Amino acid sequence: MTTARAPGKVILFGEHAVVYGRPALAAPVTQVRATASVEDAPTGRGLCIDAADLCLRRQVQQALTPDDPLYAIATTVRHTLDALGVAGWPDLALSVSSSVPMGRGLGSGAALATAIVRALAQHLGHPLQAQEISDLVYQTEVIHHGTPSGIDNAVIAFEQPVYFVKGQPIQVLQVGRPFWLAIGDTGIASPTRDVVGDVRRRWQQEPAKYEDLFDRIGAIAVSARDALASGQIAKLGRLMDENQALLERLDVSCPELDGLIQAARQAGATGAKLCGAGRGGNMIALVAEENAESVAAALRQASAANVIVTEVKSPRPLRSRQQRISNERSDS
Repeated sequence: MTTARAPGKVILFGEHAVVYGRPALAAPVTQVRATASVEDAPTGRGLCIDAADLCLRRQVQQALTPDDPLYAIATTVRHTLDALGVAGWPDLALSVSSSVPMGRGLGSGAALATAIVRALAQHLGHPLQAQEISDLVYQTEVIHHGTPSGIDNAVIAFEQPVYFVKGQPIQVLQVGRPFWLAIGDTGIASPTRDVVGDVRRRWQQEPAKYEDLFDRIGAIAVSARDALASGQIAKLGRLMDENQALLERLDVSCPELDGLIQAARQAGATGAKLCGAGRGGNMIALVAEENAESVAAALRQASAANVIVTEVKSPRPLRSRQQRISNERSDS
């Protein structure tokens, strides 16, 4: 059996504007992960998907229609096999599960697709580079979101903080000083495709207004990249608050998000904003390590359905990352 995992993610700065070519910053959230396991099946069995979280099991061929709940998973499998030059359906059993909440802006679809691509490629003896995985997962993101920016598949495939501009090479971010985030879940599903589509319609109706907002959000992302690299944590907090004000002008916040953001700020967060599409899903608060738990408690008291506290820091040195990957393969 070969097992692969992929983390969730948060967008730190730049959501929505990133769809229109402006920069964005994102980071992985390793406290939640998607898992895919592949093992050989008896000859003639074909390729079967077992999604325990959904209580669904299908032959891949049976799930390749858009109305099937396993369509995105089955299509990810087909795209991966095509990329590896594997014709037909090999005799394999694919099991998938995930602790990444669905519809909360944490990249659940991209995380699951990344885990599937990794597991299949490794099991079939053709491990892929992060960019190759990201490119394949982007095709799945189109199924989920219609016109995705590409940032979710990028940060999850690379598993590192990234600076992202659509159509340009990924820049892995060096974090000058580690910082902590409290991630608060409103408990409301955030329909990314619908919210992104609504913003697009508004942009088409008032292009000058929205281009200006996107420019300002993009400028904040550039400033945040520089502050992050130099370890200016207080500045990062101020930029989060500025970014949130612009997202409110895009009309993608909601009372539940606003309530959690206010609660975090009152509890001592350096800054706070929604993350992801908005109108539900999650918010993030920049916190000091020593007050992370008190901010998390304030979010729970303000009716957060769940709170995750995570540290954002520079990636491990390449040698240790390679050793970790080698150990994971040995374990599997």
